[in-house]
Amino acid sequence: MGFSIRPIALGLVRRGDALLVFEGRDDVKGESFCRPLGGGIEFGETGEEALAREFREELGAELLVRERVGVLENIFTWWGGPRHDIAFLYDAAFTDPAFYEREEMKILDDPATARWVDVADFRDGRKILYPAGLLELLSADQ
Repeated sequence: MGFSIRPIALGLVRRGDALLVFEGRDDVKGESFCRPLGGGIEFGETGEEALAREFREELGAELLVRERVGVLENIFTWWGGPRHDIAFLYDAAFTDPAFYEREEMKILDDPATARWVDVADFRDGRKILYPAGLLELLSADQ
């Protein structure tokens, strides 16, 4: 894979004080982390369209994409290799309220699981939240 900047759209879906995230792991760093659901923006697709598509692909869920709350640039290493994302962050909500009743949701196109994590767990350092700068953005939003 060559060096490139990857535009992504991430959904900030909340249930009270909890944020819907998936938990990932980088064994090279020995680090577990959380990130909101979403993914790559394809050529010709808006961030809102990409986010709605990603939630359909990942959870089989329809999403109401509200306003864009921020953009974060993230330069990092993943499994020892350099990465560079520009993340468009959207306030979003499930159209089907039944999704809010689930504690965990299997991601359909990945072995990961999505779950609700209280934002306080990120603030006090019990869990890591990516992309970098998202926790500060969430704090300013509340």
